[in-house]
Amino acid sequence: MKAVEKLTSVEAAKELDRLAKQIAEADRKYHGEDAPDISDADYDALRRRNAGIEARFPLLVRPDSPSHRVGAKASARFAKVTHRVPMLSLDNAFSDEDVGDFLGRVRRFLGLKDDEAVIVTAEPKIDGLSASLRYEHGVLVQGATRGDGQEGEDITANLRTIGDIPLRLKGKPPAVLEVRGEVYMTHKAFAALNERQAAEGKPTYANPRNSAAGSVRQLDPAITASRALNFFAYTWGEITELPAKTQSGMLEKFRDYGFIVNPLVKRCETLEEILQFYRDMESRRARLGYDIDGVVYKVDSLALQERLGFVSRSPRWATAHKFPAEQAQTVIEAIEIQVGRTGKLAPVARLKPVTVGGVVVSNATLHNEDQIERLDARIGDTVLIQRAGDVIPQIVQVLTDKRPKTSKPYKFPDRCPICHSHAVREVDEKTGKMDVDRRCTGGLICDAQTVERLKYFVARDGFDIEGLGGTMIELFHEKGLLKEPADIFALTEKPEKVSKVLAEHRAALSEERRAAEGKEPSKTSGKTKKKGEDREDKVVENLMAAIERRRTISLDRLVNALGIRHVGETTARLLARHYRSIGHLLDGMKAENMREELESIDGIGGVVAEAIHDFFAEPHNVKALDRLLQWLTVEDMAAPAKSSPVSGKTVVFTGTLEKMTRAEAKARAESLGAKVSGSVSAKTDIVVAGPGAGSKLKDAQKHGVEVMDEDAWLKLIA
Repeated sequence: MKAVEKLTSVEAAKELDRLAKQIAEADRKYHGEDAPDISDADYDALRRRNAGIEARFPLLVRPDSPSHRVGAKASARFAKVTHRVPMLSLDNAFSDEDVGDFLGRVRRFLGLKDDEAVIVTAEPKIDGLSASLRYEHGVLVQGATRGDGQEGEDITANLRTIGDIPLRLKGKPPAVLEVRGEVYMTHKAFAALNERQAAEGKPTYANPRNSAAGSVRQLDPAITASRALNFFAYTWGEITELPAKTQSGMLEKFRDYGFIVNPLVKRCETLEEILQFYRDMESRRARLGYDIDGVVYKVDSLALQERLGFVSRSPRWATAHKFPAEQAQTVIEAIEIQVGRTGKLAPVARLKPVTVGGVVVSNATLHNEDQIERLDARIGDTVLIQRAGDVIPQIVQVLTDKRPKTSKPYKFPDRCPICHSHAVREVDEKTGKMDVDRRCTGGLICDAQTVERLKYFVARDGFDIEGLGGTMIELFHEKGLLKEPADIFALTEKPEKVSKVLAEHRAALSEERRAAEGKEPSKTSGKTKKKGEDREDKVVENLMAAIERRRTISLDRLVNALGIRHVGETTARLLARHYRSIGHLLDGMKAENMREELESIDGIGGVVAEAIHDFFAEPHNVKALDRLLQWLTVEDMAAPAKSSPVSGKTVVFTGTLEKMTRAEAKARAESLGAKVSGSVSAKTDIVVAGPGAGSKLKDAQKHGVEVMDEDAWLKLIA
């Protein structure tokens, strides 16, 4: 070969292309098939030559360069990546009946008969970190975490170091292909990592999942490269063309492109086959060599997947069948009451730490006072705990035979532990039933509710303001800087006050530490003071920048951040998709038929509609929102299909539909950017009337609204 120093730039570019392909193939043989076809010495020679050429021609370094496998320059912060196709979560099934219900919902939505087969692809649910890999013309250009499903973190440099992830795809993949899957660590690799950590005097890790997640979120990709990580591909995001017509067919294509696909994936045609696969995975779980926490079922036909579509943040065509939670015994050392942002008094059991499913658990939810009474849970009791869905610890049983003789029943407080206002259980006027939760009546005078609302406002699913955590919110609230969301943005106009509060807080903490150690109060030198001031200045500078970045916010994030009771991320997105803009949303909240309009939105029922109504009926809430909006630019929710002939139009379906179910028709209309309403008014654009149409057809004629039958509607949206 020609010496590196004698290569021209054209020759170097051609050789870097050849080396990238040759080394990638060698990696695939070694990592994917355990069948290397070149010696270690030859492989090392290829990498050395690649590195030498890149050093001489740095501008020619390729996105799929093998040098990315060993890490790159450390990054100070992960950039944000907006997913072009959201990375949605799955609904969960915890029993055989839940799986049967899932198949029943699919059949009903599609209008299938009970005896018509719904073929599904069943696959183990890997317990790792979800990641999305974007390929353009077969070359890896970006990798990201799932994040909140809409926005993740750019971890491209780290993902490039994982041997299972091809830097360049084989064959002829689509021009744009986002492959999604799970980064995980095998039990063997996890044990080796912990042995290495212990030998170096470093802390060991709790479980393979946390180790994998932490490894790919290292600021230095070289650390990621030093960990033995793997990747299973199982789905896709943005794609220019589908190379197959089924879920199982797509997985075969992924294999052709060079990805590792779980070999245990199976197509099932009946409920019995599905459940047998689940039982098989459950029995083999401990012997697989990597962690799984259930089985995922997906409708195999992509045409049916498209018809089924999505509800809120999860697809109708898939569900996750979770394994039973792992359990352990421990002791309740205390019961504490936490006050949430809606005033709910939430009892939490402080436990003697115990390991459950590889995670150390030191507290568990007791839900409410009825649950405490049912369990007869007391301080000092030995209890059986489990991680519900392998996530949230909960107490499932009190072992009364181990109860101390001096124990006393727990008395649930009837006053708020924060503001000492009465804590009551409301009675639903419609049902006459008492609410299971006891709530503080203090409202705005209760610091816990104010602080918790502000914490919720800046949290990841809300405004996601970096650097403004719970401790800082509590401090700013205590010092009078924060009382409502608008005050957060007002901080940008008083950085000196913020800096002073932080400096005083740092000094107070320092003196507390000295006092605890029995030392005399410090006599801070000018040099030390200057160093501390520099640190505060940098913190304030970063905080101001983080707040400033969030002055532009999407409508769904804004709605979620408001902390309306019963309105979380899912419902906020439903509202945003329905109203599209903050102006339309506020107008809708003033309308006389507000509740009826809200209840016409698929996924919003009477209880949620009532909670939204109550929020906007409170003048102080509306005024607080108005003050907040003065600081913000709220992005409209874009219609799903900008070129659709019904995009932005309000549609009402009435009568019997014969070619699709009502649910499918509604979902299809909304996916094309239409707003589906349950009532006809002068603002309605189209009424689709089938046989048996009644009062809504008359209302359409009265208001002069365009009326069409189902065939005309299908022709319009074809």
